[in-house]
Amino acid sequence: MEMYKILLVDDEPDNLALLYRTLRGKYEITKTTSPVEALKILDEKHIDLVISDHKMPEMDGVEFLKRVYDKHPDTMRLLVTAYTDATILIDAINYAKIYRYIKKPYEPNELLLTVSNTLEYLQLKLDNAALINDLKELFAGTIKAIIEAMDAKDSFTMGKSRRVTFYTMKMVKKLGLDNDTANKIELAAMLHDIGMIGVSDDIIYKVEKLNDNDWVEIKNHVRHGVRILEDIKQLKDVVELIKYHHEFYNGNGYPAGLSGDAIPLGSRIIAIADAYDAMISTRAYRQPRSEEQAIEILHNMRGIQFDPDLVEVFDSIIDEARAELKKYEEEHPHSAES
Repeated sequence: MEMYKILLVDDEPDNLALLYRTLRGKYEITKTTSPVEALKILDEKHIDLVISDHKMPEMDGVEFLKRVYDKHPDTMRLLVTAYTDATILIDAINYAKIYRYIKKPYEPNELLLTVSNTLEYLQLKLDNAALINDLKELFAGTIKAIIEAMDAKDSFTMGKSRRVTFYTMKMVKKLGLDNDTANKIELAAMLHDIGMIGVSDDIIYKVEKLNDNDWVEIKNHVRHGVRILEDIKQLKDVVELIKYHHEFYNGNGYPAGLSGDAIPLGSRIIAIADAYDAMISTRAYRQPRSEEQAIEILHNMRGIQFDPDLVEVFDSIIDEARAELKKYEEEHPHSAES
């Protein structure tokens, strides 16, 4: 099995040498005394784990590891520090997303155990990501058939799942989410409205304004979707994202009345993409809104229905997304029908 690749960063040569001696032979080690040089190394080669000292003259370890996270979110991060100040450690966890910190002075066995545990967690993430990719391939035909069934059932929303997934993944890319998270969100976006298969045709094709009873049945599409997918244990995390994509940021959504960050991030992203596409699409009972009107509504519902920070992310990607989608549809005029 190929060795894990570890980058050691410490401005003190003696400390760097101690780290190196402890880990050499077990892992493929790269070392440097400069965090600036370390960032260049990360751009040039794959690194599984970065172990950084805290107090360094060019930039401190928290700032350095934050930059690592921003550019290489899948690389694991450990901080070595002589400080036990709670604020520093909280910043390291929240700001730089470190997995663990190592307190100086440390015993070699303590360091080895922490590194081993960190890499075991990394391998679990990699295995999960591979599983999701395998599931995407395994279910590709099934998912395509399901989406085609949904499109055939409701001609007014033909291609909706693909468009919602497209907007969703633009936001995911902008946020720099790791591959495992991105893959789960992508699957959830593709399948977010699978439960509409269980909604009566009388309601889907109704030309009059929908009444309260109609809306109750439409809201049940979330429950239908969960029931369809919940027995596939590998899709457990994906089902959670689908389950909560109609929650409101202020807690007034459904089915659980979750609010704020209690709503899964993927669900909050899909909610915005789904709402935007719904607003600019024709329905049996109403004409579409303009793109500008849809954006205005998203803005007006910041902090009410939608995560305000994610609305800003959507703002930053929508012009490019529209242009790409328009170009694609011009080049593939029947894509929305297949």
